[in-house]
Amino acid sequence: MHIARISVAGCAVVAIVVGAATVVGCGHKSKTASPAGTSSSAVSAAVTNPSSGQPTDYSGLLIKASDIGGDFTAPQQPVLNPNNAVGVAQLFVNADKSRRIGDSIQIEADPATAATGLDNTKTNFAGKVNGTWQPIDVSADGTMISGTSPDNSQAVTVLLFTEGKALVDLEFDSAPTDPIDPGIAAEVGRKQDIAIKNGLH
Repeated sequence: MHIARISVAGCAVVAIVVGAATVVGCGHKSKTASPAGTSSSAVSAAVTNPSSGQPTDYSGLLIKASDIGGDFTAPQQPVLNPNNAVGVAQLFVNADKSRRIGDSIQIEADPATAATGLDNTKTNFAGKVNGTWQPIDVSADGTMISGTSPDNSQAVTVLLFTEGKALVDLEFDSAPTDPIDPGIAAEVGRKQDIAIKNGLH
C-alpha cells in the first residue's frame, strides 16, 4: 500500500528558518500525481476526499507552521483522509508561495502494516527523485532521499518514517541550486514524530 499524498506537482521552494538555517520544501504528490519535476505552472491541488461517512479528524497529529519557523503558514485547512486513505495531510507555504512543504500522515491498521507501507512508498518514488535512500535519525526507521527531479528543474528531499501505526511522508522541494539541509529536514521530522507520539499514545 502506498501512502496517500496531496498532489502538488512542481512545487517551488520553501524556506524554513530554524535558528539561522534555511530549509526548502514542497507538498506531496498523490500516487497518480505528476512527477516532482513538473513545471510550477502545473501546480495541482487535486485531492480526493472520502466518498462517504464522516472522516476521522487526525489533524491534531500535524506539526504547526510555528514548528517550522520563518514566515510559513498553512494556507488551507488540513485535508482529512486524502485519497480515501485514513489520515491527514497539510501543505505549508512561505509568504510568496515560492517554497512549500507537504506533510502527510497515514494511519494504518498496525505498526507492521505501516512498515510495509514505508517500503512501498520508497518504491513509489522511483524515477521521481534522482538520489539514494539513506537512514536518518528520525524515529526508529527514518529514511531520506535527496536529489533532483528527473528534469533537474528542482531539488527534492523526501523523509519517510513510521511511529507506531502512523506512516509519515514529509516532502521538501526547492530550486535546484538551493537544496534542503538534511539536518534541518531531520529536525522537522523529529518535531512531527513528537507530535504523533503525543497524539496517538
